[in-house]
Amino acid sequence: MSEPATVDTPLKKLVGDKTAKALASHLDLHTAGDLVYHFPRRYDERGEHTDIRSLDVGEQVTVLAQVQRTAVRPMRQRRGNLLEVTVGDGSGGVLTLTFFGNQAWRERELRPGRWGLFAGKVTEFRGKRQLNGPEYVLLGEGGEGEAAVSDDIEEFAGALIPVYPAAAAVPTWVIARCVRVVLDTFTPPDDPLPSAVRASRKLVGLGAALTEIHRPSSKEALHQARRRLKWDEAFAVQVTLVQRKHRAADWPARPRPARPGGLLEAFDARLPYELTAGQREVGVEVAADLATPHPMHRLLQGEVGSGKTVVALRAMLQVVDAGGQAALLAPTEVLAAQHHRGMLDLLGPLGRAGELGSAEHATRVELVTGSLGAAARRRALGEVASGAAGIVLGTHALLYEGVDFADLGLVVVDEQHRFGVEQRDALRAKADQPPHVLVMTATPIPRTVAMTVYGDLEVSTLSQLPRGRSPIASHVVPAAEKPAYLDRAWRRLREEVTAGHQAYVVCPRIGDGPTSDEEPPPEDDNGRRPPLAVTEVAPLLADGPLHGLRIGVLHGRLPADEKDAVMRSFAAGDLDVLVATTVIEVGVDVPNATVMIVLDADRFGVSQLHQLRGRVGRGAAAGLCLLVSEAAEGSSARERLDAVASTSDGFKLAELDLEQRREGDVLGATQSGHRSHLRLLSLRRDADLIRDARAEAITLIEDDPELARSPALAASVAALVDEDRAEYLEKG
Repeated sequence: MSEPATVDTPLKKLVGDKTAKALASHLDLHTAGDLVYHFPRRYDERGEHTDIRSLDVGEQVTVLAQVQRTAVRPMRQRRGNLLEVTVGDGSGGVLTLTFFGNQAWRERELRPGRWGLFAGKVTEFRGKRQLNGPEYVLLGEGGEGEAAVSDDIEEFAGALIPVYPAAAAVPTWVIARCVRVVLDTFTPPDDPLPSAVRASRKLVGLGAALTEIHRPSSKEALHQARRRLKWDEAFAVQVTLVQRKHRAADWPARPRPARPGGLLEAFDARLPYELTAGQREVGVEVAADLATPHPMHRLLQGEVGSGKTVVALRAMLQVVDAGGQAALLAPTEVLAAQHHRGMLDLLGPLGRAGELGSAEHATRVELVTGSLGAAARRRALGEVASGAAGIVLGTHALLYEGVDFADLGLVVVDEQHRFGVEQRDALRAKADQPPHVLVMTATPIPRTVAMTVYGDLEVSTLSQLPRGRSPIASHVVPAAEKPAYLDRAWRRLREEVTAGHQAYVVCPRIGDGPTSDEEPPPEDDNGRRPPLAVTEVAPLLADGPLHGLRIGVLHGRLPADEKDAVMRSFAAGDLDVLVATTVIEVGVDVPNATVMIVLDADRFGVSQLHQLRGRVGRGAAAGLCLLVSEAAEGSSARERLDAVASTSDGFKLAELDLEQRREGDVLGATQSGHRSHLRLLSLRRDADLIRDARAEAITLIEDDPELARSPALAASVAALVDEDRAEYLEKG
């Protein structure tokens, strides 16, 4: 009898060296536990179809289909025959399988009527979808060829056929066979979930769930297995977040209460407009947090242009009134400089301490960036270190050694998704005690994401736009199908400039030279042309449809002083058109800009497009955003653009974005470099389960904060939410 396998048993002891090596190198699976937690992506059912019509060219797929017909014809360019096998899915969708060379045995094996799993990369030839030389396994009968699997009946004996995340070298049926071998001797770990939780939530045991998810005995058993394993993922995340929130409540922080007659009151009195009801409400929440002896940890989300910066500035002034300093960390020098100019304008004499005409209790607003000259840098750092600069704005340059604060009381992080966790934490570490932290984002966050990723932050939302903001109309311009529409787009831009307004043209790439974070690789796996580039498009526009207009160029590889000069020129109205990359995505505020044309719009994400179009319509005139794309009608890329054009509701778009992204990335898998541990949980579909898991986690942690009485659960949580990912969750 074989020795029982545990989660730590190396796969090479169970499936042999060759197969274990393939699983390790192609799928990062090394132990029995890795394989048992490598869950099927979906389940096919014999007689039901896989939707072949939905397959994307370039996609690596496994489809369950039935052989309809075969045909053999001689090859034109070389000796031998070509076998073409047409398979169908029962819905009218067909796929052609092509095999080169003389393989009479394969023709005999792939008889019409046979069902099989076929795996390969989808290509297109003369308008037909096909798989060239696919791997396959036929179901139900043996076969004489090398691709037939003698024990496939045992592998796929059930009504539900598991289809695994696979690789070309390790198809799904090889994984299924390995899973069967492991499960035959596998001893599951002790169930870590407290029995009271299992009973109250009617959850099956862990061992049964791990067996049924791979070899389901019925649809109901599969549903119960998936529900239990999703619960484990949700519960691990929520326990981690609730623990961290519980610990944070015990951290000391210096209270920064509001001071009557201080800078904040003077600022409110000189504001040229009235705060929205939302700004006032969030301001009260933030002011109360700052006055407590525990560090504020609040997420402020709001649509582009909802007035988050004013809320942040009022919080910073409250901290300055209380004798502390506030720092705002911006993702780009362009945005940091924009914040600096904007805050100086809003503060007026209140932000010019030591200068002629300054207010009696004024402070100083300093800008610290990597491009400062030596003398300017020494002066700015002296102001920061002495405490004379109550408000400090900058990029990651604020994180360097040598930037010392007298009394850092508040850290404001703008557009948190643009920063690494370590960078944000380095700034907080510059305070003697944990400072208060306000995180701002213009990318609306769906409720389930906020609950799952930011569960240790209080969340405030600004949903109103300030008075004076204009609506933005968005349209898709199908450049490949209707070139005349693109010509009309350029004429529309000229009309806006003639009317005295300005425009943006956005490209996904900078151009020749090394790539940067704002720039995708030049060519994708499917051989599409490189994305359009700023340095190539700008001269073509100047010589063509935008001839005679004043055109500027802005991208991340320009020197900082040049970037600032270009933005100043555009803001002053000295340029008509700014051709730029996503460097303008956040914070750039030019009220006179009314039109934006986004080229190769399908190369951008949903949230990114929503952010970009928020650069127009910031003044009295209506905004227009034109999304230019060659994506075919009906394609997923085109549907995504149509959705962006159809609504300005950022929360609807955030749900769409979540739907289309790998949800595990939300847990920081991309930041830590690990595989995602959200294998089953869907933040979009499992909102109720996540809510219930959070309620159970709160009850548990209130009674046993460090899980001292539940060591198995503590170990399970640590395995599902490892240290790197836990830090990512904590740092927000």
